[in-house]
Amino acid sequence: MGKLIVFEGIDGSGKSTQFRLLCQRLRQEGTDFQNLTFPQYDEPSSTLIRMYLSGRFGEDPGRVNPYAASSFFAADRYASYVSKWGAYYRDGGVIVTDRYTTSNAIHQACKLTGEDRREYFRWLYDYEFARMGLPAPDLVIYLHTPLEVCIRRMRLREQQTHTSADIHEKNNDYLRTCYACGLEAAAFYGWQVAESMDGDRERPVEQVAAQIYAMVRAALNGA
Repeated sequence: MGKLIVFEGIDGSGKSTQFRLLCQRLRQEGTDFQNLTFPQYDEPSSTLIRMYLSGRFGEDPGRVNPYAASSFFAADRYASYVSKWGAYYRDGGVIVTDRYTTSNAIHQACKLTGEDRREYFRWLYDYEFARMGLPAPDLVIYLHTPLEVCIRRMRLREQQTHTSADIHEKNNDYLRTCYACGLEAAAFYGWQVAESMDGDRERPVEQVAAQIYAMVRAALNGA
């Protein structure tokens, strides 16, 4: 089997920027890899995801059953694995993804509390990795950014791009629960955490990228 490296973080955390910088560096040094972004919005397998995020099942994401919503995203990943990158991965290829199964641990588990949330954490990995047969990540990097910074970035992005937020992005209360759940999931699963802040100041993007690259290089080298 190959290697699977996953980027996670709540909306507005800077994850997409760091993902792009990592892919750029890996290409420059000649690493053979494939990069993916989930969900696969351009594919038919994302139909239920798009319906969910647009509010077709309710404007309040917290009221949509987390296990049902999880299955929408899981099916999209399964379709992608079977049709696009599974063979490459099984032949030893390196896959780097922006979001994966781990996103459900943030955006769906947050709808639960206490032992119900931990039961969901256990169920999620069993469902997708043991039962559906998707590969488990070799490394999950969780980019930790304070909630208020994430919200400020998202609102600014909406103004600059004249785009509308989905039901996750526009609900500050929901984002608050996602933020807390992301930290809990990182601790539960043992994800590696990259800090985007140094106290109350944002770390230089290049400094965070160097930390992330070191994590990835160690995983690719088998450390």
